[in-house]
Amino acid sequence: MRQFFLTVIGCIFSFVVYGQADRWQQQANYKMNVDLDVDTHKYSGTQELEYFNNSPDTLTHVYYHLYMNAFQPGSMMDVRSRTIDDPDPRVRDRISKLTPDEIGYLKVNSLKQNGKPLKYKTVGTILEVELSKPILPKSKVKFNMQFDGQVPIQIRRNGRDNKEGVAYSMAQWYPKLAEYDYEGWHPDPYVGREFYGVWGNFDVKLTLDAKYVVASTGYIQNAEEVGHGYGGFKKGKPKNGKLTWHFKAPKVHDFTFAADPDYNHKIVPMENGPELHFFWKKNQGIDENWEKLPDYLIKAIEYTNERVGKYPYKVYNVVQGGDGGMEYGMLTLITGKRNLNSLVGVTIHEMLHSWFQFVLASNESLYAWMDEGFNSYIGNEIERYVNGKENAHASSYNSYFYVVKRGIEEPLMTHADHFELNSAYSIAAYSKGAVYLHQLSYIMGQKTFDKAFKRYYEEWKFKHPNVHDFIRVMEKESGMQLQWYKEYFTYTTKTIDYGVKNTFVEGDTTYVTLERIGKMPMPMEVQVTFDNGDQTTYYMPLRIMRGAKEKEIEGNWVQLEDWPWTHPVYTIAVPTKGIKLKKVEIDPSMKVADVDRSNNTFEVNYVIEKGAGL
Repeated sequence: MRQFFLTVIGCIFSFVVYGQADRWQQQANYKMNVDLDVDTHKYSGTQELEYFNNSPDTLTHVYYHLYMNAFQPGSMMDVRSRTIDDPDPRVRDRISKLTPDEIGYLKVNSLKQNGKPLKYKTVGTILEVELSKPILPKSKVKFNMQFDGQVPIQIRRNGRDNKEGVAYSMAQWYPKLAEYDYEGWHPDPYVGREFYGVWGNFDVKLTLDAKYVVASTGYIQNAEEVGHGYGGFKKGKPKNGKLTWHFKAPKVHDFTFAADPDYNHKIVPMENGPELHFFWKKNQGIDENWEKLPDYLIKAIEYTNERVGKYPYKVYNVVQGGDGGMEYGMLTLITGKRNLNSLVGVTIHEMLHSWFQFVLASNESLYAWMDEGFNSYIGNEIERYVNGKENAHASSYNSYFYVVKRGIEEPLMTHADHFELNSAYSIAAYSKGAVYLHQLSYIMGQKTFDKAFKRYYEEWKFKHPNVHDFIRVMEKESGMQLQWYKEYFTYTTKTIDYGVKNTFVEGDTTYVTLERIGKMPMPMEVQVTFDNGDQTTYYMPLRIMRGAKEKEIEGNWVQLEDWPWTHPVYTIAVPTKGIKLKKVEIDPSMKVADVDRSNNTFEVNYVIEKGAGL
């Protein structure tokens, strides 16, 4: 009997801890009615939230994000910005100087669970809620809330009256339920970095001054009533000078809108793609660039659909607003007073987040590089595709080398909020994350990598994948063992450095000895050039890969025995009967993030003696 009991408990434990193959997802469906007063910049709203606990766990508490509370003197974002060594220039000490009518806030006035009032406490940007009744596994519950908010002067991402005169950039503006996943709750305080959310369906009605044009996540439900480029007025002029805009957004984990009385609104339909909406302010001298923008965006979306996978929504909005560029569900906010190259660049970068942050949606606080870095990698590939820029990834590598040489690198797996420096975070997330993928394409071979990357998107969309999920898809597609790469390049700051140690001749053979100087091992390609112009590339898989990539270059290709990571040197025997070795080059593709390439190329000066150095 005892053995039976232990077996049952073991099975239950196995299901809870390891039985996540289908990656259960919580679901949060929102219905909100919100009234925004454009004179006071205050808003009030009601929220009905239907929450599905699809987890195997019983929940006794829930947590909401109240992001607007970050924009108050003394907040964690304020103090962090004033104490970090390299503050974001958009923030610095600006929050500390906000007056009461300039701050942001979210106040929850009432909250009920299935009609019963709840106890709750606001702690900075988090609402801690004690449930009246636990939410059992595989069950649902309804929360009803009344809340008030004030839109802050625009400082970081959201707010009012940004530097380009946009009235409202309404991001992270509503009480948003925190995510609960296989790792538990994620009630991270908002200090200005990344986000993580619960997928669901949004049904939102926004009421504000009728002169304002609204751009929003989701699909407009009453185009004929609101007009403003969505459709012609057919219901007559609005009463009391206000309009109610009704949007529905299926299967998203955020809801954002922007509003301004002077927006141009242009709609560009895409063949086999979403309907594109562009919103930019009139009379700022930027019309020409914004009119050209759709052609570039269409090409980028077509490329990404083919290279990564299909964009799943019917609409995508590009909106002038915010403080630079920031991605949201079906929408991006970007500052719009830019030259054409800058405007195209920021738009494409933010658009790519629709795949990585809003479809795959890894926990960006824990794995920021799986969004920003993957985004940067595909962005570099788009630049190579569109502009023919062969060294499109060079800037990512150079940025990574910069933090290494300065000694400020931190592991990729560092939580986004806890990097010591903003610069170290940015280069890790954006640049080293891009290098991670480009270098992986070297390890696996580009064709295999491209196929695996598309498989990753298809298998893990709408499932919050983590780094382990990603590398397993790469392993399945390549047939290689790749855990070593994940562990070295994400968990540590060990670097790659290979060099030519020496060469010598014995008879008709020239021996080339390579050495691993850095602490991180890699499979190696070495190209040798002979005095007659012929070339041969020698390929040494890493033994712990338990596999090898296929030949992917033109010319002679020789696969050698595996290189064990424990061995600091490896010697190649190059047949040189009747010819001489002229040059040896490690990693001619330059895909390896070798931190010191000064020892990668060796020009040979022959001394024809047995055992003589070259």
